[in-house]
Amino acid sequence: MRALLGALPSYARIGWWGLAAPRLTERETLVVHQAVVLSDAGVLLAERSELRGFELPGGEAQPGETGEAAVAREVREETGILVRVEGCVAEYQRTGFRPHRARIYLCRAVGGALRPSAETTRVAWFDPRALPDALFPWSRGPLADALAATAPAAPLVRREHQGLASVLTAVAIDLRTRLRG
Repeated sequence: MRALLGALPSYARIGWWGLAAPRLTERETLVVHQAVVLSDAGVLLAERSELRGFELPGGEAQPGETGEAAVAREVREETGILVRVEGCVAEYQRTGFRPHRARIYLCRAVGGALRPSAETTRVAWFDPRALPDALFPWSRGPLADALAATAPAAPLVRREHQGLASVLTAVAIDLRTRLRG
């Protein structure tokens, strides 16, 4: 029960961030840069601290920072892994809950040591053919695109609506993960 009650403040912050902020306080569409990091160990996924479940590491660019620099910095900060960015393979234009654009980069691990951070409770390598059941739905398409990429001339453009089904799936993943401890 404590784990479930502990989720309520996170849900309130995420609800504001996903529903109200984009419509009331933000003037520009959010752009995030996410990495599909590959190595001999598999694909790197990060479990978030606010909404517990696995997704691709990444985040926003700082002022004056390129997407490639942002994704390399975010991967290092969130996971401890250093990467070589091979290119942008897709851009997801998302509507519904938390409208945003997600640029997906294919990266190769080149160093560092795997470790969680303030933003991530756990980071791990997974076999791309055996992804965890706690993988958020919005990471499945980008993973598939990056794993199928062979050096596209231009990034794929995908439109994706994150409606009630995505939100409920994410809540179910979060609650299962919290209950497991």
